[in-house]
Amino acid sequence: MVSKAVLKYMRVSPKKTSIVLDLIRGRNVEEAFSILFAMRKKASPIIAKILKSAVANASEKGHSDTETLYVKEAYASQGPVLKRFRARAMGRAFSRKRKMSHVTIVLEERGL
Repeated sequence: MVSKAVLKYMRVSPKKTSIVLDLIRGRNVEEAFSILFAMRKKASPIIAKILKSAVANASEKGHSDTETLYVKEAYASQGPVLKRFRARAMGRAFSRKRKMSHVTIVLEERGL
């Protein structure tokens, strides 16, 4: 059984998000939660909420035991970019790109 959760327009760049997702990919759900709560990255509490949503989706599909679930896929793709400008010296402007990401987490039941 496969269940997934998707978050779109997360205000963290995909490069920074992928660092966190690489650590939880392929791990059990409990182990992934413990890694996420121990990390000090901006994306980790947001990804913990997505993982919690994926577990809730799995239980809604009829899977009650979370011990056999593991993170099959976890990836972040590029979302839209907010273009902002910052004032610089002598009347110039410096462009800043605020990147967003779309995060997907897929859980699957591990066969014992």
